[in-house]
Amino acid sequence: MQYVDVASRLLLLTVFALALAGKLSGRGAWDAFVESIRAMAVIDRKRAPMAAVATAVAEAGVVLLAMTPLRWAGSAAFVLAAGLLGCLTAAVVTVVRRGAAVPCRCFGASETPLGVPHVVRNAVLVATSLLGLGGSLVNGPFDPVLVVVVAVFGAGLGLLMARWDDLVSLLRV
Repeated sequence: MQYVDVASRLLLLTVFALALAGKLSGRGAWDAFVESIRAMAVIDRKRAPMAAVATAVAEAGVVLLAMTPLRWAGSAAFVLAAGLLGCLTAAVVTVVRRGAAVPCRCFGASETPLGVPHVVRNAVLVATSLLGLGGSLVNGPFDPVLVVVVAVFGAGLGLLMARWDDLVSLLRV
């Protein structure tokens, strides 16, 4: 199960690092992210900057905890990721149900409106968090070479998850 822990950590680390980098890549990216929170209209418009900061801090927390090789840190990263993703998914579901055309600024500059594919992506990430949490709680022997293989696999899947909008548009053609 520790291989599930490693792959899940790297997947989430990649996703949250890229999401954080997209938001913090410049003043324009940050302002667009804050504005997308306002446009979602799931919280009071005045609280959007606070929600944006809380999101960025939580994403940074997942990244830092996932990078820490201690078992408790991995478990904490999975719990934090699942909680954050649960909140984000609830907000996305609310927006989709209203039929609002709010751009997904999860990874920065995307203009793709939030939709069912974003709910699916978040559900996959929540499942990854929960699987990783389960894997982080199991002890056992491991092969260092296989750890590297599953780490690369997890990071690769994380890159694909970060490009979810592009993958969905390719599959729709």
